[in-house]
Amino acid sequence: MAEFDEPIERLIEYFRQLPSVGKKTAQRYAFYIIENSKEKADNFAKAIMEVKEKVKLCSVCGNYSTSEVCPICQKRNRQIVCVVQEPKDIIAMEKVKTFEGVYHVLFGTISPLENRGPNDIKIKELLARISKDGVKEVIMATNPDVEGDATAMYISKLLKPLGVKVTRLAQGISMGSDIEFADEVTLEKALEQRQEI
Repeated sequence: MAEFDEPIERLIEYFRQLPSVGKKTAQRYAFYIIENSKEKADNFAKAIMEVKEKVKLCSVCGNYSTSEVCPICQKRNRQIVCVVQEPKDIIAMEKVKTFEGVYHVLFGTISPLENRGPNDIKIKELLARISKDGVKEVIMATNPDVEGDATAMYISKLLKPLGVKVTRLAQGISMGSDIEFADEVTLEKALEQRQEI
């Protein structure tokens, strides 16, 4: 038998599908919606639908954007490309206010254990950008774990013959952690002290 009436249970179940949300947190979210005004619930639902309708991937870098080309790609130096695993990593890197280049989202890493090879992530698109935009430096900002390091090394080997400088964030970021959770100071130091690979 359900703990709550069916509409409440369904709402709780949808909240439980969010990352890192357990049963108790999902219940708190559901009751927050129930206890607030219908107007707040409508605005929340509209915000979700608006994101689903208007946000797409930037055709250049793969970042989330409401325009065909994101504002970063429109305005910044395209000769320095910071390669990240996911769009959320761009948010973390943007906390470092000194980076003036653009990004490239791989949408994953090379991971033989998960049957994900070089053709399953956006490496071909990166190579196309290298020649098209006259890229001088590629900064590998993949997570400092086995898959992130393997992906960085693989891409580095592809880019070296093209005469592109390839650097890796310095290891101020601890091994096995995610870029998205690093603080601004750590990321800024890692960016400043990046090393050629």
